[in-house]
Amino acid sequence: MDIKIIESEKAMSLPKESELGFGHYFTNHMFVMDYEAGRGWYNPRIVPFANISLHPASTVLHYGSEIFEGLKAYRTEDGEIRLFRPMENIKRMNRSAERMCLPTLDEGEALEILLAYVRHEADWVPHSFGTSLYLRPYMFGNDETLGVHTVGHATFMIIASPSGSYYKEGINPVKIMIESEDVRTVRGGTGYAKCGGNYAASNRAGERASKKGYSQVLWLDGVERKYIEEVGAMNVMFKINGEIITPALTGSILPGITRNSCIAVLRDLGYKVTERLFSVDELIAALKDGTLEEAWGCGTAAVVSPIGRLMYEDVEYVINGEKIGEVTQKLYDILTGIQWGKREDSFGWIMKV
Repeated sequence: MDIKIIESEKAMSLPKESELGFGHYFTNHMFVMDYEAGRGWYNPRIVPFANISLHPASTVLHYGSEIFEGLKAYRTEDGEIRLFRPMENIKRMNRSAERMCLPTLDEGEALEILLAYVRHEADWVPHSFGTSLYLRPYMFGNDETLGVHTVGHATFMIIASPSGSYYKEGINPVKIMIESEDVRTVRGGTGYAKCGGNYAASNRAGERASKKGYSQVLWLDGVERKYIEEVGAMNVMFKINGEIITPALTGSILPGITRNSCIAVLRDLGYKVTERLFSVDELIAALKDGTLEEAWGCGTAAVVSPIGRLMYEDVEYVINGEKIGEVTQKLYDILTGIQWGKREDSFGWIMKV
């Protein structure tokens, strides 16, 4: 693929790594490519990072025709830059595009684009363990006409943000509130797609949880309001009597790449991992009788996030003495070790840039 490159005249450099945080800084360039029905994708280009211009009637502004992904570029101690399972992000983006009636990407070309963009912005990949260059590919419909219809014009973009260590001060277990009023999505809906509407719909419950001192909500299914689904922006796992239980992918849960990686690592370590419908009543019973040994969320940003307190129907439960559990710590060490090149990648997940 011939990618046109226009260099930025306002070249900025990587800020101090101790001040990065998440999503506050952006690299000098962004990738942009256009789509037109009957013509396909065209004009791939890396251009200076800048505001974008949209027609006031653009489809995305009125009907939410938008999807996105999130992955990271890591730098090892010897300076090598690597990606973690990038093809899985590309495949998931195409599944999201199909659900939202947006055009799909050729997987090989999408990977070529991603690698070319990361190479161009390589100086922005931080050096410290735990830091990374967060990559945000996204796509939106931009037909310049009102009316609900299949998207005929779209834009695919990638922006990047150098990010600090998620656990700068150590892995602290989070407090989670089980949500019993709002629902995130339903089977047959857009739950398995990574689209902005799913996250916008979660904000009201998240705000209620925040006011009560909880960092995120644990969602129940949208039909029976009894089965555990996922935690905020992460999938969730529980260790009960030595068995790892995680909600089955029924179509209303995002198929997390970190979730899939955790399952593979756990099974490789010899743990029994069960993917099934798991009710909130079972969870509370395990909390009450002490058989719930650990609970954690898993996702790209944190890798794993231990759950220390859980609140349901105004009753709060403490998990594992509000400390990170042995399995949770082991998962974090193995996955981050593979990502930053401190452990052997026996799964074949790493792609060198």
